[in-house]
Amino acid sequence: MEIKQFYDKNLSHASYAILSGNEIALIDPARDPKQYYDFANVNNAKIIVIIETHPHADFVSSHLEISKKTGADIYVSKLLKPDYKFIPFDEGDELKLGNIFLIPMNTPGHSPDSISILVRDENGKDYALATGDTLFVGDVGRPDLRESAGAIVNTKDELARMMYHTINEKLLKLSDDVLVYPAHGAGSLCGKATSTDTFTTIGRERKENYALQKMNEDTFVKELLNEQSFIPKYFGYDVELNRKGAPDFEESISKVTRLNSYDEIKPGAIIIDTRSKEDFSKGHIKGAVNLIAELKFETWLGTIVSPDEKFYLISDTKENLESLIRRTAKIGYELIIEGALVHHNTDNPETSESLDLNLFKTNPEEFTIVDVRDYSEVRKQKIFKESISIPLNELRARFNEIPVDKPIAVHCAGGFRSAAASGILINLLNTKVFDLGNEIKSFSEN
Repeated sequence: MEIKQFYDKNLSHASYAILSGNEIALIDPARDPKQYYDFANVNNAKIIVIIETHPHADFVSSHLEISKKTGADIYVSKLLKPDYKFIPFDEGDELKLGNIFLIPMNTPGHSPDSISILVRDENGKDYALATGDTLFVGDVGRPDLRESAGAIVNTKDELARMMYHTINEKLLKLSDDVLVYPAHGAGSLCGKATSTDTFTTIGRERKENYALQKMNEDTFVKELLNEQSFIPKYFGYDVELNRKGAPDFEESISKVTRLNSYDEIKPGAIIIDTRSKEDFSKGHIKGAVNLIAELKFETWLGTIVSPDEKFYLISDTKENLESLIRRTAKIGYELIIEGALVHHNTDNPETSESLDLNLFKTNPEEFTIVDVRDYSEVRKQKIFKESISIPLNELRARFNEIPVDKPIAVHCAGGFRSAAASGILINLLNTKVFDLGNEIKSFSEN
């Protein structure tokens, strides 16, 4: 038996291939299925099973595409009620894979339809547990994502209570040496305190995970709900797309319209320019927002742009553009790209005016300072006493709360979010807007 982890650092997503004999079961596969086909080919094995632990909110799965190509059956909880053909997989069921058995456990809490998969080895020993978004390293899945999405909806309080019972009546009943393979690592918005480690054991979590410590149900609910992060706009959209089954990956990205000129962009459209801040500042099309193509690009794209909107995507080279189209497809957003193109010089380009840092340091009162960090970050350290706190995920909805009688200086923690935020405000407000960028570190370190 082999359990192979595939890890996407941009989405902090882990998927798995379980190999026994010449048979493979996939758990929570990512949008691009090629890596799983390659694994099967190298091992001269066949993918016969695909298991979805729940309808994911933060990425789009390739379960339907893989099933159509390989003939593998899709197993999910009957509670998920998907629109595709599936085999119900709930407690009391079991599935033989080569010489091992896969046994589902209903583990609601992150979602009401979550299952975890117990892997029982050739000797009949409980070997590992694929926990989906139920149990992470150092954390458990947040319970506030299914209040308005999915076949079954529950309040965050109800799901938090389900999680309490899942932990105490199921997870903690397992042996300490059972390996734990979660669907996410550090950086995922499906948890709030996830470790950088990508696997663990029940024993380690029993000792170290705050959520697995002894406490009563009300205390647990309060602790779990405390300081959960914002919910990106695309999360509910992905839940429904996964319940339906996404279109085939390569075919879908091939349908994205590639443009040759800025003249083809419709007036008033959302334009996402992914180039570096330096290149963007030197010249860009009017109305563009600088969302730099860094580690969490997908998450922030799905935070700024709603799934019911269309947008244009700009990159610096054709190669990078094609890579970014593939990355947008990880959250299903290739379906709402109006057009994609490589940046080129234009007549009368917009430029970004640089902040007079000396003036700002000596006379900060001459600026309206907007802090676009998360509320939890602000509570830990408010860098400027008189700043207005509006997190980036709320900025497009709350921009009219910002006075325009003075120039605006925008900051985050390191420059990524403020680059996007300043572009948003330049397009929405009739005043000068400056980005503090990574200069903010000289203030936050004081």
